[in-house]
Amino acid sequence: MKSKLCLLVLLCFLVFPVLAQEKSKKQLKAERELQKQKEIEAMIDSKNFVFEAQKAMPQGGRLLNLDYNTYFLKFNETKTTCDLPFFGRAFNVPYGGGDGGIKFEGVPENIQIEKKKKSYNVKATVKGKEDVYDLLFSVYFDGGTSLSVNSNNRAFISYDGEIHAPKPEEIKE
Repeated sequence: MKSKLCLLVLLCFLVFPVLAQEKSKKQLKAERELQKQKEIEAMIDSKNFVFEAQKAMPQGGRLLNLDYNTYFLKFNETKTTCDLPFFGRAFNVPYGGGDGGIKFEGVPENIQIEKKKKSYNVKATVKGKEDVYDLLFSVYFDGGTSLSVNSNNRAFISYDGEIHAPKPEEIKE
């Protein structure tokens, strides 16, 4: 009887730290998720963030992986700059064929922010030199973002990627 009791006590001492460690891992994960959610919320509230596209989904086409993380949309309420690839149908292209992508600079208008359960929707309209772009961001609390772009001269296209705060050199631009 005494050996069973000793074995039971020894087992409790071995199992208890493992359970405590599991709880602390869950707490750390929850704290990190909450911190990321606060960072996303601050970027959305400031209307100042950078979207980096990782995938493109043209209308009627298949999912395309984008390499090198060089495609972006810098969103700011005073100046928005975009350099994204375009795959799809163009209805009205400037003489010379344009540059093949969605590239523009402009001031966003009609900015609307809607908070959902696990995401934000940010809508804006930007007038470029040759087109008007309707932007819809679906920003999730983990930073994952989907961007839909509608324009007058091109077919609808959407992108998947992430947002982050602008780096110091990006703020100066």
